[in-house]
Amino acid sequence: MRYPPSILEEIRARLPVSAVVGRRVRLTKAGREWRGLSPFNAEKTPSFYVNDQKQFYHCFSSGKHGDIFSFVIETEGLSFPEAVERLAGEAGVTLPKLTEETVEREKKRAGLGEALEMAARFFEEQLKSPKGREARAYLQGRDLGSDVVARFRLGYAPGERFALRDHLAEKGVPSEVMIEAGLLVTAEDVTVPYDRFRDRVMFPIQDAKGRVIAFGGRALAKDVQAKYLNSPETPVFHKGATLYNLNRARKAAHDAGTIFVVEGYVDCIALDRAGLANVVAPLGTALTEDQLALLWRIAPEPILCFDGDKAGQRAAHRALDLAVPMIAAGKTLRFAFLPEGLDPDDLLRSRGSDALREALAKPRPLVDVLFEREIGRAPLETPEQRADLEKRLFGTVARIADDDLKRHYREAMSERLRLLFRPQRAQGNYRENTYRQAGRGGGNRRAGGFAGGFSGGFGNEMPLVASEGLKRNALFRPASMLQPREAALVLAAIHHPELIETEAETIAELLLASPEARSLRSALLDLAARGEGQDLAGLLMARGFAEPLRALEFAAKTEGWTQPGTVFSRVLTAWREASHLHERQSFLNSEIEAVAREVAEDGGEERFERLKALVRRREAQLDPENGLGE
Repeated sequence: MRYPPSILEEIRARLPVSAVVGRRVRLTKAGREWRGLSPFNAEKTPSFYVNDQKQFYHCFSSGKHGDIFSFVIETEGLSFPEAVERLAGEAGVTLPKLTEETVEREKKRAGLGEALEMAARFFEEQLKSPKGREARAYLQGRDLGSDVVARFRLGYAPGERFALRDHLAEKGVPSEVMIEAGLLVTAEDVTVPYDRFRDRVMFPIQDAKGRVIAFGGRALAKDVQAKYLNSPETPVFHKGATLYNLNRARKAAHDAGTIFVVEGYVDCIALDRAGLANVVAPLGTALTEDQLALLWRIAPEPILCFDGDKAGQRAAHRALDLAVPMIAAGKTLRFAFLPEGLDPDDLLRSRGSDALREALAKPRPLVDVLFEREIGRAPLETPEQRADLEKRLFGTVARIADDDLKRHYREAMSERLRLLFRPQRAQGNYRENTYRQAGRGGGNRRAGGFAGGFSGGFGNEMPLVASEGLKRNALFRPASMLQPREAALVLAAIHHPELIETEAETIAELLLASPEARSLRSALLDLAARGEGQDLAGLLMARGFAEPLRALEFAAKTEGWTQPGTVFSRVLTAWREASHLHERQSFLNSEIEAVAREVAEDGGEERFERLKALVRRREAQLDPENGLGE
């Protein structure tokens, strides 16, 4: 055996087939697969397909079929060991040295697998025996019939301390193997190892290929400290990288295009009974990064299903925080919340499969769950509380690694905040304004004023709306596109590349209004990423950015701290203060634009006064005489 099967499986798990094949074949998405022209035959109609979930490719024109190793061997002429070494390096997997110890370790893994399979059969037999009467009654009480028991290989661990140990010993399994497989308990104060699982309904945990690698046991006695007990970590079982029912869910998830994630074994079985076989569960702990990565290899938008109570919400929020840095286009989460006080098994047994399927039919996108979590954390009655909400929201969004997605999330949150804080028309003021308008003669229309008033008596008051003349007023126009502070923030990074080293993330996240500033920001970050950190201004001019650079220099002429030769400590202090004020100004601009739209659409004197106050505040911020202050 040149390489252990476990190592090959790990490499396959880390490298999607489409990523390996895509370096040589131009692939396009075709449903849940990828399609392209055959790399083995000349053809005009694509007949080459890649399936990441099943980890293989198939070429209909040549009949060739295989995994990432065979593809590299076929297309690059490598030997199998060379292909393994190449792909292991790409996957970040360290290959073990070929020693007798390695061979022995793989034999031990095989031995553990055999012992675990024998244990699963033993538990199945015990469930059918007289000893399993109480366990059968428990399963029947949960509506888990013989078909479910057989499908999920449910079993029963007898209450005796040595039942499983003696059974496996009779079949020649050494006690050392039982201990390493997690079937026996041993410790310094335990003279004779004994069965880990006793008087429990047993749920075998299988790997993606259906091999038993561990167990979960549900206690039948009410006074047992641990209601559910899982196998410990072993050479074949890693709790944080495994999902219950994965072997059965993979094909169903591929066919359905998504996968459900529930909190426990019985909940997982409940969805399966309701006709949703594309369901898995973590193993008694919160989701891990490895489990999320595993889910995303199966489906782009796994649906996490939680109870509708506070505990379910907390679990959903933990999963959200874990996922945020990892999400990207085609890789996110959705959330389904059940009626309060019910888990999937409760809902299935009390209301039926249709009710369960309906509860899962309209999952919420991650962006909605994130926003609702933050607005529900604290009151939003004061400006300080609203500012704190914005800080929390955009702080979470800043953790998104994918820049394009981060930008879209910022826009989505800004729009939601605008709608949330949109002022409601006060009924009393509305009537008062309308009556006052009527007393002045009703619907006068003056250039630069409001139009509206009466139309047919007190029952048909018309809201004040902006006239066409007012809409052309400076109040309804955004601030000048290239402002000194915005220009200074980008220009300082060009003249002082050290800023990029210390403030790269903040620079990348600046909300820039002018196209000149945005284009230069992208170009300088690209240069810095390539390691070209010296004379950025010269490099940018050589790349055709002379005009935008001159525009920034002109706009920032009052900001002397941006110029070359300024002491960096002063530059850094000034830049950080400017970026802080710029962020505040960006939010202010968004609010002005929102209120201006409201005035233009619906009118209202209160809105108009608010708009004027906001614009005056912006002008104060932009006044060059104020320097970096307001």
